Amino acid sequence: MIRTTEWTMTSDITPETAYRETGAGPRLWRLSWLPDRLLTRQQAWAGMELDEILSDIDSVHNRLIQARAADCAAELGLLWEQAVIMLSKRMITRLQLEEVEDPPVTERNRNRPHLARLH
Repeated sequence: MIRTTEWTMTSDITPETAYRETGAGPRLWRLSWLPDRLLTRQQAWAGMELDEILSDIDSVHNRLIQARAADCAAELGLLWEQAVIMLSKRMITRLQLEEVEDPPVTERNRNRPHLARLH
């Protein structure tokens, strides 16, 4: 589910977000996974919807949902396959960063709680 405010769009399915740019110009938006592009609100919504669709494993074999994903990608000037690659790369990077930030418990850091995982 996409939640919106005047300034942000967030999802309860994915960590990606959309946010409105500040400034004196028209209301423009950016997607966290497509930060180099200025978008309309409608395009930002399409990007959030696309990310949610691609994050839902149950939609893999649903042709109607796949068609909607293609429509959302087209709204952004992308093929849905391009979006899959972009979002996959972001997920891989995010997972790699989590591994670095959350080192395993070892004898060396066992007595340093700020370095050890708390499970």
